[in-house]
Amino acid sequence: MTSTTGSSRERVWLDDTDLPSPTPTPPRSTKIPQYSLARVIGTWAAAALPMAALAWLAAPWLAGTLKGPTALAQALIVTMTIGLMWQCVLVVVLVHHEQGSLRWPVVKDALWLRAPRRPDGGRMGWAWLVLLPLLLAFAVTMMLPGLAIPAGRDMGLFLESDAGRSFLSGNWTWLAIVVTLGIFNTILGEELLFRGLLLPRMNGAFGRWDWAANGVLFAVYHLHMPWVIPSALFNAFFMAYPSKRYRSAFLGIAVHSAQTVVISVLVLVLVLR
Repeated sequence: MTSTTGSSRERVWLDDTDLPSPTPTPPRSTKIPQYSLARVIGTWAAAALPMAALAWLAAPWLAGTLKGPTALAQALIVTMTIGLMWQCVLVVVLVHHEQGSLRWPVVKDALWLRAPRRPDGGRMGWAWLVLLPLLLAFAVTMMLPGLAIPAGRDMGLFLESDAGRSFLSGNWTWLAIVVTLGIFNTILGEELLFRGLLLPRMNGAFGRWDWAANGVLFAVYHLHMPWVIPSALFNAFFMAYPSKRYRSAFLGIAVHSAQTVVISVLVLVLVLR
């Protein structure tokens, strides 16, 4: 840059260090809005009703196009996987509409995908140790007797049956499908929707009992398999309350994923036979 003074010309070179420093842009804080009761119920319905329709309408239709004693089991696995994938899409669409971004720092805070924190907001030492009693309680409740399951819709009986064992033996394709079902069930589907999206946004409608309402909604969501609603209601409190108290959806995901790990290992054993 050149400056002229009087009759003489003096060149003054300004380095970048001489220029005023720009004001740094503060990091964008992720604000989580609170849903109205109607919006909570609407979001719940957008997940629950498609799952019910897939289980009770689409699965029997698809089973009619397949052959063999495992036709309904195959149809249920496929349709439930599709329904859980839809829940992941639903969460992505709603978060993008709300935050205007799908960058990881934004998504992480918007869906509580972060390490557990103390109720006062501070970091927890040995944070993940809280999972031990939660996993133990979840395992105990899973072993309690439940309601009768309609014929052909019991995953446990399918895995124990001769037809199920024969179908899965050496069937790596269906192992991949079952693992995909499990991932979308406990990581990218149900838990992401209920503990990641809904729970942080329910305080405005339910106050201090938002975690309890979240557990009830999660249980009743199981219209596609209503025989698990009583146990799901009980188990949801091992996922909803810790997730709320420690502001981390990872707690609910970790507890719920124990079921996925067990089923995936059982299927792997049958595939290897």
